[in-house]
Amino acid sequence: MSSFVAHPRPAPKKRNLAKVPFVEVFAGRLQGVVSSGSSGDRVYVSLIQAGTGNFYCSTNNNRPCGGLRGSPCKHLEALVTNAIAQYGAERVCRAMGVPEDTASAWGIVNALGGSAQKVEAGEVFARFLDYLRYVELPSDQQARPEMAWFVTG
Repeated sequence: MSSFVAHPRPAPKKRNLAKVPFVEVFAGRLQGVVSSGSSGDRVYVSLIQAGTGNFYCSTNNNRPCGGLRGSPCKHLEALVTNAIAQYGAERVCRAMGVPEDTASAWGIVNALGGSAQKVEAGEVFARFLDYLRYVELPSDQQARPEMAWFVTG
């Protein structure tokens, strides 16, 4: 008979929730929601596909990011930077399929070498909105594993 033992993860470092309120490694990609630098009412859905390095960034209503001009934009850099703070460089590199010595935001993006590939923002944004419902729940001391990405250290 074998058993499963969950290994504790190191506590995440402090990350900027105002800039990147949502970041996760899911479905073979790094994805999340990044606040606009110019408008408090706008957010961007940013993602990078593991392996290929293909990336995309658009508003939550599918308008492409103006900074995507054939190369990754600053929202993608913020996404990777905050993913490294949340999960650690080793885990992000492993998930993205790049060598661990590329453990900086631009190092990871450049190591992947992908190109802009349009992806609908709805799937990622819907996951973010689904998680936000937990913020409205009454506070208690129970662990909520599905909210592990929200821990800020």
